[in-house]
Amino acid sequence: MAKEPTSSEPQREPKRQAAARTPATPVPSDNPRDRIIDALMALAGERAWDDFGIGDVAERAGVSLGTFREHFVSKGAVIAAFSRRIDRIVLDGTGSDLIDEPAKERLFDVLMRRIDALEPYRYGLEGISDWARAHAATAAALNRVVVNSMRFMLAAAGIDTEGAVGALKIQGLALAWGRVLNAWFRDHDTGLARTMATLDRELIRGERLVERAEDLHRLTSPLRALARAMLDSRRGFRERVRERWRRSEDDEVDEEPRRRPRRSR
Repeated sequence: MAKEPTSSEPQREPKRQAAARTPATPVPSDNPRDRIIDALMALAGERAWDDFGIGDVAERAGVSLGTFREHFVSKGAVIAAFSRRIDRIVLDGTGSDLIDEPAKERLFDVLMRRIDALEPYRYGLEGISDWARAHAATAAALNRVVVNSMRFMLAAAGIDTEGAVGALKIQGLALAWGRVLNAWFRDHDTGLARTMATLDRELIRGERLVERAEDLHRLTSPLRALARAMLDSRRGFRERVRERWRRSEDDEVDEEPRRRPRRSR
């Protein structure tokens, strides 16, 4: 893990300029699916997660329970759909203007645009986050949702996510994202200085961790190749043994013992 900046180490400033932001509100939609998502996020900002149910969400959205069931199977499914909606907003807004920037700067821009898209739902997200911290099962389910989103955020920044190191990047970013959101919940500055500083620090830490993982991956490459060769050899040996066994069975002839003919008396 990277060490925290000290007074003798000037903290790097993120390249993104702090722009003034005003709280946004979701745009009303005629789509029942969108209304259900917005209703759940609004209720999550007003009440504890277990203080409202799918009936409350349907009522707030102005839809029947049957319509709710047509689109979602649970409150958790609504959260997953909300995350995909935010993914789409960020991905649709990704251009090639930062293609020449370092990977860290590209990812910084992608994730700050995600923060911008989340702004109308800040209190709902904070309520969900508070509930997840106290309930391990909810936290595990939310982690799967965040991991799926972070895979696409990394891809939007042009960062490879394949293989073992790629999986480490995705899960590491999911954990870092949780810390960034916690900073954002407490950041009431219009320029989001605290949020940007936290994100910058987390990305620097993650960059160093990935570099170490990639070094380890390269160092262990010969060992992995040897292990694969040994595994293939054992598999081939077992196949040869099975083939010999099958041949020996085919060569065997099952014949009933011949009965001696009776002597006629």
